[in-house]
Amino acid sequence: MIRSMTGYGRAVETIDGREITVELRSVNNRYLDCTVKLPRMFSFAEDSVKNRVKAAVSRGKVDVYIGVNAVQAADVQVAVNRPVLESYLAALRQIESEYGVRDDVTVMSLARLPDVFSVEKTEEDEQKLTQDILSVAEEAIARYNAMRETEGAALEADLRSRAATILERVALVEARSPETVAEYRERLRQKMQEVLQNTAIDEGRILQEAAIYADRIAVDEETVRLRSHLAQLGDMLTKGGAIGRKLDFLLQELNRETNTIGSKCNDLELSNIVVDMKAELEKIREQTQNIE
Repeated sequence: MIRSMTGYGRAVETIDGREITVELRSVNNRYLDCTVKLPRMFSFAEDSVKNRVKAAVSRGKVDVYIGVNAVQAADVQVAVNRPVLESYLAALRQIESEYGVRDDVTVMSLARLPDVFSVEKTEEDEQKLTQDILSVAEEAIARYNAMRETEGAALEADLRSRAATILERVALVEARSPETVAEYRERLRQKMQEVLQNTAIDEGRILQEAAIYADRIAVDEETVRLRSHLAQLGDMLTKGGAIGRKLDFLLQELNRETNTIGSKCNDLELSNIVVDMKAELEKIREQTQNIE
């Protein structure tokens, strides 16, 4: 199955009192460009998340957003900073004795003073937190890939339809090409008849000129290669996977053969067929830009 380069996936899970949210968004890009954005205090998990995304995605600009919020009280320890508190008390007693200020010190007034309390947070287990984030990322990536596969199926159907249309035009080219040679031979006969009037026409010369013309406008090799390239396109779509770059190359070959046919044809009907083929190839090119 093929995948689109554009997609979105989101997962939210609460693990060990933390709500972890992971979102992935991507747009088209020639190569893989992955950016992970998460709270600074959890930056230790960035490389692991990026490596996991790289294992799941081959091409595209992928932005990963990670949020980690506590849903219950964090494990912290609050203690009295005794040296600081005693210094405050000594300074307050000195003010009382020297300036005769009434002593109205309370616990709450002391608690408002800077650095009276020390708060120590329990050390995080970085390895455990990284695994928790990765487990949520796995779910987000699964949803992201599911969306890309759905869009990829639509792209595949469209490409197959357009390839079938081009194949029909190739058949028309193959049918029309011999007719143009017969028509050229008849036009040549008529011109010679007008010039020579009653003089006998050299039938061998007409056949020779027609053969030269037929060789000059022959598109057999081009149509054979077009059919081969279209068959490869179908095989690649069936095989699936990250085929975007291969499709780019194959499309160049399809365009080359089509342009060669266009340069050889001296016929309005054939020219119109080639224009139709080019239009379909351009639409395929546009769609190919979306494929991983």
